[in-house]
Amino acid sequence: MTSEFLLTALIVVLLPGAGVLYTLAAGLGGGARAAILAALGCTLGIAPQLLLATLGLNALLHTSDGLFQALRIAGTLYLLFMAWQVARARGVLNLDQRSPRRSLALIGTGIWLNLLNPKLGLFFLAFLPQFVPVDQAETRTAFFLLGMIFVAMTLTIFIGYGLMAAWVRDHVIGRPRVMALIRASFAITFVLLALRLGFDSLAGPALAMR
Repeated sequence: MTSEFLLTALIVVLLPGAGVLYTLAAGLGGGARAAILAALGCTLGIAPQLLLATLGLNALLHTSDGLFQALRIAGTLYLLFMAWQVARARGVLNLDQRSPRRSLALIGTGIWLNLLNPKLGLFFLAFLPQFVPVDQAETRTAFFLLGMIFVAMTLTIFIGYGLMAAWVRDHVIGRPRVMALIRASFAITFVLLALRLGFDSLAGPALAMR
């Protein structure tokens, strides 16, 4: 493991995407607990993508253009659904988020955000091999370990984003106009992320959802 990998991974994790937006929205809507659950869900959604990339199964997925496009359409529609939910105050900015069912929903939404991202596996295939030594005997093991470090960094940074949003929540929750503005901005951003996932090329694959 090199300092270059840690620095590059940190920059990638800090860049805003759908996972960051979702965690921020959860923190604003439900406080620290909701933010942590959202961050956990997003991280759990990354882990299967890493496992598939480690086993080389992502490459099989992307050789089928039809399957890849179907997954991309599903991811795009899911982001649009998130925008609709936020705009109606029925989603992550809904302030009534303490029921056990709601907790599971917060985790599940984060999982689906990354499971439905067909570009995330490509990101791992393009990013991680740069930091695996060419003379490494167990390249697959090294690949997976670097990926797990990336996943742990994602969870840590996302929780930090969420707790920051929860702190801001205490200052705006009693201001309906401010909350309405925040809700509108989040909904618009989800729409923009959906359009990006639906129409962008494969360049910069992870940022459309991660």
